[in-house]
Amino acid sequence: MQKGTVSQRLNTFRTKYLSGQRYLYLVSATVGLAVGLAAVIIKNLVHFIRMALQNGFQGVIGNYFTFIFPIIGILLVVLFIRYINKRPVRHGIPGVLFAISKNNGIIRSHNLYSSIITSALTVGFGGSVGLEGPTVATGGAIGSNIGRALKLNYKETTLLLACACAGAMSAIFKAPIAGIVFAVEVIMLDLTMWSMVPLLIASATAALTSYLFLGQNVLYPFNLSEGFEMNQIHLYLLLGLLMGLLSVYFTRIYNSVSGIFEKLKNPWKRLLIAGGLLGIIIFLLPPLYGEGYEVVNQCLRGEYLHLFKRTFFESWQDSFLLTVLMMALIIMVKVIATTLTFAAGGIGGIFAPSLFMGANAGLLYAIILNEFGIDVSLSNLALIGMAGMIAGVIHAPLTSIFLVAEITGGHDLFFPLILASTISYATVRYFVKNSVYTIQLAKRGELMTHHKDRNILLMMKVTELLETDFKTVHPEDTLGDLVKVITRSSRNIFPVIDEQKNFKGIVKLDDIRHIMFDQARYNNTFVRDLMFFPTYTIESNEQMEEVARKFSESDRYNIAVLQNGKYMGFVSRAKVFSSYREMLKHFSDE
Repeated sequence: MQKGTVSQRLNTFRTKYLSGQRYLYLVSATVGLAVGLAAVIIKNLVHFIRMALQNGFQGVIGNYFTFIFPIIGILLVVLFIRYINKRPVRHGIPGVLFAISKNNGIIRSHNLYSSIITSALTVGFGGSVGLEGPTVATGGAIGSNIGRALKLNYKETTLLLACACAGAMSAIFKAPIAGIVFAVEVIMLDLTMWSMVPLLIASATAALTSYLFLGQNVLYPFNLSEGFEMNQIHLYLLLGLLMGLLSVYFTRIYNSVSGIFEKLKNPWKRLLIAGGLLGIIIFLLPPLYGEGYEVVNQCLRGEYLHLFKRTFFESWQDSFLLTVLMMALIIMVKVIATTLTFAAGGIGGIFAPSLFMGANAGLLYAIILNEFGIDVSLSNLALIGMAGMIAGVIHAPLTSIFLVAEITGGHDLFFPLILASTISYATVRYFVKNSVYTIQLAKRGELMTHHKDRNILLMMKVTELLETDFKTVHPEDTLGDLVKVITRSSRNIFPVIDEQKNFKGIVKLDDIRHIMFDQARYNNTFVRDLMFFPTYTIESNEQMEEVARKFSESDRYNIAVLQNGKYMGFVSRAKVFSSYREMLKHFSDE
């Protein structure tokens, strides 16, 4: 059977039986199932690697291997990317945002497996990162490639990407509501009735798949021993403020350390230096090994003595001051360990490190309060700290509220979750305008937002609107030469370029109309005397939002497009507006 025949039969079946929304419902369920299976595979691979290492290197010798394990895992990742995959593996969520904003929703097919393999090696061998980012990357690739295979348009493909991301979060955390909120808040999908049902289907299907293979138990079991008390509201507000400031620290350290290692172009040097530093940190502070789920679960039980076990600081646990110092050290160094994992070449996510820091910070806050006679629940504040940290680091307060409530079962603390998440988000936004996911995209002008007009302009490209039917003239041409060109042109603007196609200016027909029939001037008047350099020009790689601003300010109908000073053509106000209208219709049609 020929390939085309299968495609034709599928299209015929779709047209006859699954027209309209029903088709998207079926596809979104398929995406949810596939993403759920991907999450299960990633989880099981990490568990398999971790158990193999633990069984193979038990006892005291195994403790010393925590120094070398992360380096070995990241080395395997680098070798896989360079010699097997032969393509870079993007970090999960920024890669999906880039695909939506600048790549027509297209994610290369190697991401269907590359993120699974690289993240399993990174985290399984003890890299200090999480699995949600790679799961989202894999889910995004599933949604994108299914959309391409079924020849869906941009809007439908983008919806599948959002469904895949919602499903990824739903499956990896067993949190279906948080998955949907994440797709709206972080992936920045406009929540409409058209998109709501496919999101629900994908998220629920992914969660059911995860339940089937991994069980229905919550990720971080939490038992509420003390409920929320109104007389403690100021304590939760202060915790939210502290989590916001800690999120600022996370973001700035992450960007600073990443920036330092980005200057090292040799990947082997990055691996050696960053991997070596990571190994030393984990050797000295074993709680930073891997995702840290066990540590978070201990925090939610109000326990902290485990942080000292098998460390050089075990004698510190009897001193309140040294205990505070040890916990603060673990919290502050966690983001450095996470960033070093990425810098060395590892692949992972930042949700788990954020939850780790938030739980420990909340627990430390509660320990200090209790020491000074303020009776508070250790486990409650550890849970609230998790939500505040997620809200601040990824700039998503709603996601943090529902995620922490679902992964812990702490729904009875919704009100303090809302308080701390809101305050944390408001605090971090005062200092940092973009999250660690979006800061690089924002710098390059590639970040989609909930501002629909801006998103449409972001998807438009100058080179796709270029008009090249303008007749060019040379600066040394005479008025007579210019008149000959005018007779062959339907335009009233004539770009002036030299032999190397460097743009020198323009001649407007209206400016020379009064002399163009004066033949006495044909041979002694030159184009260089008639031209002028326009106030506004456009670079070929310029963002369309800036182009729209230039049209608004200049009142021009056509603006020249240049590339490194060389003339390429013109962009017209009419064509920009026409293209915008077409994309608006395509983007917004329900």
